[in-house]
Amino acid sequence: MGFLKIFSGKDPEEYERKGDSFFEIMEYGAARLEYETALTKMKKRCPEDTALENRLREKMIRSTEALALQHKENGELLKESGDYEGASELFHLALELTEDPELTAGLEQLLGKTQGDIAGDDMEAPWFHTQEDKIEDRGWHTQEGEYFTALCGALPDEVRDAYKSYGDTFKTGYVALNQSEYDLAATKLSQALEENPPDSLIPLELATAYLNLERYEDALLLLEHFIRNHPRSIHGYQVLCESLWAMKKFDEANDLLFSCPGELVESAPILHLKGESLYRSGRHQDAETFYLELLQSHGWDEHTALSLAATYEALGKKDTALELYSEIMGKCSSCGARVAPFIKQKYADISTELGDYSAKILEIYLSLIEEDPAGRENYFRKVGQIYTATGNEREARRYRSFADNMGEPPTD
Repeated sequence: MGFLKIFSGKDPEEYERKGDSFFEIMEYGAARLEYETALTKMKKRCPEDTALENRLREKMIRSTEALALQHKENGELLKESGDYEGASELFHLALELTEDPELTAGLEQLLGKTQGDIAGDDMEAPWFHTQEDKIEDRGWHTQEGEYFTALCGALPDEVRDAYKSYGDTFKTGYVALNQSEYDLAATKLSQALEENPPDSLIPLELATAYLNLERYEDALLLLEHFIRNHPRSIHGYQVLCESLWAMKKFDEANDLLFSCPGELVESAPILHLKGESLYRSGRHQDAETFYLELLQSHGWDEHTALSLAATYEALGKKDTALELYSEIMGKCSSCGARVAPFIKQKYADISTELGDYSAKILEIYLSLIEEDPAGRENYFRKVGQIYTATGNEREARRYRSFADNMGEPPTD
């Protein structure tokens, strides 16, 4: 439903689904941040939900390792093209991310050879370490440094470069923010704000810390000043909208979005924020009209369609929401794209809510067990529910047992 954003008022599962959609298109850094956000929300709203926590942590690891492998592959391409410096940087970044011993060993070998290429010979660089050395002496490879690098990996190049230039105080604050240590984050980011130029991007992160501490007025003051200095910052409008929504100032949020610079006012991110502002304010009928007009004027857009489907759900129009999720799935299939698991789950969940326990829905849940192992427990229970509804109590007990034990998927 919402646009990519680190902290907002949506449920953890919504961020999780957004992470799933990013993972599907191999945007692993963005997926990692969405899962991180979902985990933060989960700890704040439902800390007792250990199943959700475990699932999110597994997905965070999966996306981080996928990002590390992606950096390795891109580094190999750069190395083949003769860009040894660029390749070395990507290999370093991959090493900071991965905890896979096999991948680590391969990256260290590549780094050694690449450093030899840079030096003009085939010798390994003198600083090259074995896996055992890495465990004993991580040096620059500190936990905080690794985490900071992973977080920055999903950012645009200019933002990533800026964040890396802000110093250790900012790094500590940014890591603390993303680990839900909001008091520490606010303290360190405030210090970093004093240590850096007045036009830095630090107010965005400090305002996020204030939002989570419910210091809404402090966040608002920072962001209003930031927008004056950076009137074309999409991220700035996102965070400022979050502040206004938290304060129930929905009219002000709408005014803000309609007053941004001309080249932004009709851009996709701002249009999505306009729709979400209507949705957040409870104006679901207006949101429905907005999304329908947006689809008519701008053509098909999956983001808009998913937002409209969620709006239909909020209006209680389950049948209409189901039809739209079906259309989204159909468009994915027609262009050869894999349907994201969270879309299939939405379709199946609403179907069962409406009393559809058909073989088609059963097959969807069974496929999700394979496609989304982290959600396996939930899918096992859904399969058991369908078998119960169709009178097959033996299979129902079998799948409930899988869910209770969180064992391996069933075998023939």
